Amino acid sequence: MPTTQFSIGRDCQLVVVGPAGRVDLSYVTGFESHQLTTAIRIERLDGVNMGAELPKGWEGSFELERGSAAVDDFIAAIEAAYYAQGSLATGTLYQYVQEADGSVSTYQYDGVAFKLANAGSWRGDAAVKQKLDFFASRRRRV
Repeated sequence: MPTTQFSIGRDCQLVVVGPAGRVDLSYVTGFESHQLTTAIRIERLDGVNMGAELPKGWEGSFELERGSAAVDDFIAAIEAAYYAQGSLATGTLYQYVQEADGSVSTYQYDGVAFKLANAGSWRGDAAVKQKLDFFASRRRRV
């Protein structure tokens, strides 16, 4: 049950499904996403302005503390498949949000391409922070 009447970071869970199956992300510490659009603007002769925002996908990122080789192996497998077969497989991302009323909202990101934006900085007595960027062709509620 949520602890507040509004969303807080701990109300969100993420599941990544890659070409080889589920990727268990250890210690996700941050997630962000935003919609991409192309603006269409029309200025009619009568002076009325009209506009639309055409959907062009979603992008975002995960911040995580490295708890296993899962993310490194996931990206290595995508890269290896590209060099072996010449194709890039996409995945699916699920976002589960525990709402303040107790319900769960589920969003599915389709056609997801992933990029390991930061594989981590290795230092003594410090956690290894990683960042995984993504682009999705669309997001829908399921």
